[in-house]
Amino acid sequence: MMNPLLRLSCLLTLAAAGVLSGAAANAPRFNHAAFYVVDLRVSADFYGDVVGLPVIPEPFHDGKHAWFEIGPKQALHIISGAEKVLPKEKRTHLCLSVPAVDAFAARLAQHKVSYENLAGEKSAITRRPDGVNQIYFQDPDGNWIEINDAKE
Repeated sequence: MMNPLLRLSCLLTLAAAGVLSGAAANAPRFNHAAFYVVDLRVSADFYGDVVGLPVIPEPFHDGKHAWFEIGPKQALHIISGAEKVLPKEKRTHLCLSVPAVDAFAARLAQHKVSYENLAGEKSAITRRPDGVNQIYFQDPDGNWIEINDAKE
């Protein structure tokens, strides 16, 4: 079975490449990503307060889920119940785009959340060959998040 975050990364790459675009009306489209977490409140606060994602209604109302909007008709589901935090690989990550990476890095600093570039240099920004800037940081359960300033 493929690692769920690796599968998500592959789907997002296909979507970005246009493979899952409107060109194929019946092709699958990205709907949501889900992270299984140890402490729902800590993770929900992190994604709402630190990352700044808007909360959206979740249908279960069981105290075990929190949903956040990550794009039009796209969501991040946080699900409680994980027994422990497991190590995560940086190249398996959720990527979100913002207007300015520097401004987002300042937001992380306000919340005392460290970030790094792809190479692992602390408080550093990677500038890709296409001019896109990016940083990486981890949520309370060690899931990696990339923030970049890609325009499309």
